[in-house]
Amino acid sequence: MGLIIRSSAIHAAGCYTTARITKGRRVAEYTGPRITKDEADTLYEDSLVTYLFGLGEGAVVIDGHCMAMFINHSCDPNCETDEVDGRVWITAIRNIAPGEEITYDYCLYDGGDEEQLCNCGARNCRGSMYSREELHKRKQAARSAADNPKRGVRAAK
Repeated sequence: MGLIIRSSAIHAAGCYTTARITKGRRVAEYTGPRITKDEADTLYEDSLVTYLFGLGEGAVVIDGHCMAMFINHSCDPNCETDEVDGRVWITAIRNIAPGEEITYDYCLYDGGDEEQLCNCGARNCRGSMYSREELHKRKQAARSAADNPKRGVRAAK
């Protein structure tokens, strides 16, 4: 199976297949140095772009240095990720035609206050790379903050 990197309508560059990929087949492995989340936060504090993949509960991340780091997010992906014994595999969840861009749902759950806008163009696009659960939590937190303004602040007279 061949993979290539080329321009993507989703984001700058993307990973494409040159051959048919059957459902269930491993497409790529997400590899790179393992570092702690705190190390990654320090290392990439001023960076606009990172290729980090959280393992387990996210205390350790893979600092992507591989073909898989070019796989873009989609709300209607053709692949999914699977962590097996500390390794991250990107696996086809449907048959993929030659020339098709490889995508998976990033399901982000950490990113501070940044929006992480999605540009996938899918009909079911949720407008964000955050998981549905994370978007729900953020919406609830925003509602809670709006419903419970800080007490003790007085209006100017």
